[in-house]
Amino acid sequence: MPIAEANAPIEAPRGLAGVIVTETQLGDVRGREGFYHYRQYSAVELARTRTFEDVWYLMFHGALPDAVQLAAFKAETAALRPLPAAVRDALPALARAGALAGPLAGLRTALSLLGASAGFRPLYDIDADRRRADALATVAAVPTLLTALHRLAQGQQPVEPRPDLGHAANYLYMLTGEEPDPRRVRAIEAYLISTIDHGFNASTFTARVITSTGADLAACLVGAVGALSGPLHGGAPSRALDTLDAIGTPDRIDSWIRERVLRGERIMGFGHPVYRTEDPRSRMLRGIAQEFGGPLVEFAVQVEARAEALLAELKPGRELHINVEFYAGVVMELCGLPREMFTPTFCAARVVGWSANILEQAEDSKIIRPAARYVGPPPPQPLPEVVPG
Repeated sequence: MPIAEANAPIEAPRGLAGVIVTETQLGDVRGREGFYHYRQYSAVELARTRTFEDVWYLMFHGALPDAVQLAAFKAETAALRPLPAAVRDALPALARAGALAGPLAGLRTALSLLGASAGFRPLYDIDADRRRADALATVAAVPTLLTALHRLAQGQQPVEPRPDLGHAANYLYMLTGEEPDPRRVRAIEAYLISTIDHGFNASTFTARVITSTGADLAACLVGAVGALSGPLHGGAPSRALDTLDAIGTPDRIDSWIRERVLRGERIMGFGHPVYRTEDPRSRMLRGIAQEFGGPLVEFAVQVEARAEALLAELKPGRELHINVEFYAGVVMELCGLPREMFTPTFCAARVVGWSANILEQAEDSKIIRPAARYVGPPPPQPLPEVVPG
């Protein structure tokens, strides 16, 4: 059913929670069931059984590729990983400028430069084939940008991408400069697939709002990266792991959690604006972490169990369970990723979902322009007289 045009202002809940603003064929989150999907497939099943390129193709084309299509898509996207000279030459300065802020800060500027150097034109002025080409080029380049910015900030030289490696393996190779371990590749690939898209989250909605203005693809993605960087959105995986560090030992779990909840502080890694049951991404990532095993995983499982019990006691009826960040941080730590790269790794996956949403939104020429209720002093007020100085 088409979305009806509003002839008069409509009251919406704070944060637009539950408000349907458009229609999409890309996927959905069913929070009460603890289920989400990419197009017609379970996102978790895709993460467990498919490659990153399979799901990237699905999001852009609407169907999973056959063997021939997948091989062609892998070759096409791998060829787009190297950076244009103008962008590559600017990265050392961006890394120095954003040394304290991290790779996401540099990525915003690098994306703008990438779009300018590639001649990206407003989405409003180009056809679907050109939009797809811009999106493919950008998605392929983002891991190269992120790993190069990180390595430069650490005083290391960037590692050039390898076309013979899959998307996830190449990401780890560019990050470490070493041949990636297959077990770690598969764990990171499952994580990347599981975070490609997740309904109309803040960054995806931001990307679609900018797209509705007809701006170029780089501008849309810069806005999305800005939204993702916030600690209440994508900026939390390392903070959830910091929680485990702060608790330290099993005997401190109850006192640490109870003290912070009673002070009204947020426990990073717990709670989600949509899910009212266990986050299916966390369930999958817990399983991956447990396959690795070790003290960190055992401690994380203990903290999860006690924290959920304490939250149920102290905040009855709230249904506060772990979210994706909790075990995402554990898995990335086990795979050797530095914590400053946790959110950038999230970004390297979500850029596929953003781009798919941008391509879908670009087919609609209606600008997104909501209203706000003015609550300031009643206008018009007389202007005060200018007192001569």
